[in-house]
Amino acid sequence: MSLPSFPIADDPGPDFAALARRSGLVAPAAPHSTPAATLEVPHGTTCVAVRYADGVVMAGDRRATSGNLISHRHIEKVFPADNHSGVAIAGSAGPAIEMVRLFQLQLEHYEKVEGSPLSLEGKANQLSQMVRNHLPAAMQGFVVVPIFAGFDTARGSGRLYQYDPTGGRYEELDFASTGSGSLQASTVIKLGYRVDMDRDTTVDLVLRALFEAADEDSATGGPDLIRNIFPVVATITAEGFDRVGDDDLRRRFEAIVQQLRTDRGGVESGGMA
Repeated sequence: MSLPSFPIADDPGPDFAALARRSGLVAPAAPHSTPAATLEVPHGTTCVAVRYADGVVMAGDRRATSGNLISHRHIEKVFPADNHSGVAIAGSAGPAIEMVRLFQLQLEHYEKVEGSPLSLEGKANQLSQMVRNHLPAAMQGFVVVPIFAGFDTARGSGRLYQYDPTGGRYEELDFASTGSGSLQASTVIKLGYRVDMDRDTTVDLVLRALFEAADEDSATGGPDLIRNIFPVVATITAEGFDRVGDDDLRRRFEAIVQQLRTDRGGVESGGMA
């Protein structure tokens, strides 16, 4: 194939794409779809964290969706990062869980090497860097947006942090939420939050927040009494990370439903499977 030539009076100009078209050298059209558009991956949805008098309560629903499909009904989205901190995930489930496992490993490795745990703020910064390193995948649609919370042994209080897909880290004073149902959940928490709430009041508040989010957001799973599936709820205090038992959660959800029935004059309430 010979290279095209042009007379002096017919300057092809600086536009190489136009030159290729004029010469019949048209490249095939680039695909318009992205990996995220053609590959349906499970996505985790709504998680919340709320400060209270003794520390922090973290909670997340159990549903993962792939488009309009419920791909998992009992996925876990709240994990202990170490003895005094936890991380909750929303976004692409596979990369998010892998990030949590690597985060746990890094914190354990630091503690073994240094002989003491990393400060809570140092842990938050470490997770921020991991989210930032995930940005190329996030640009393709595989976004991971965690919440990090823990008990700061130096300050003697709970602290919590939100993130954005670029790795931005933002400390919140009272509560944080992430995921597709975060708007509904955070609204319920905002209305019910009081300074220095006790453990039971705070657990009830996050359960009500997830309940209302599930009632409005199809990607958020509500309590499932048939399959005995309930949100993952954990407290983080000076004593460490402690997961709330399912029997306790069932009793609390039944009380929430009964209260809703009473408030609505005995009309059956949605949200319970």
